[in-house]
Amino acid sequence: MMDASQNDSGTLELIHVEVVYGLPHKQKLLSLPVPLGTTVEQAIQESGMLVLFSEIDLKVNKVGIWNRAVKLSEQLSDLDRIEIYRPLIADPKEVRKRRAEKAKEEGRADKTTGGRVNPLRAEVKT
Repeated sequence: MMDASQNDSGTLELIHVEVVYGLPHKQKLLSLPVPLGTTVEQAIQESGMLVLFSEIDLKVNKVGIWNRAVKLSEQLSDLDRIEIYRPLIADPKEVRKRRAEKAKEEGRADKTTGGRVNPLRAEVKT
């Protein structure tokens, strides 16, 4: 039985992928050839990204291909870009809620609807 990564002539069939990870102060993009049938996890390990960034924990960090979340067991296609995502520091919904509350307190937002203050409907201050 022929291995999935070999073509009809028995030679190893390679695909090219990129593995990317970024911090606010440092980003890394690594291109590498891998055998057809390689999984996301195998490519990340093969890239050396886990050595370059010791804070990456594949049990914690989510991964994706071209901004689409995938499992570590997903097989790669030629020219896939594997992205290793950092955990969120703050919940985006909570941040938005705090920003809206601050805008209401400062008078930049309507206290009833939360939307922008309509200057035509704003009360005249005397």
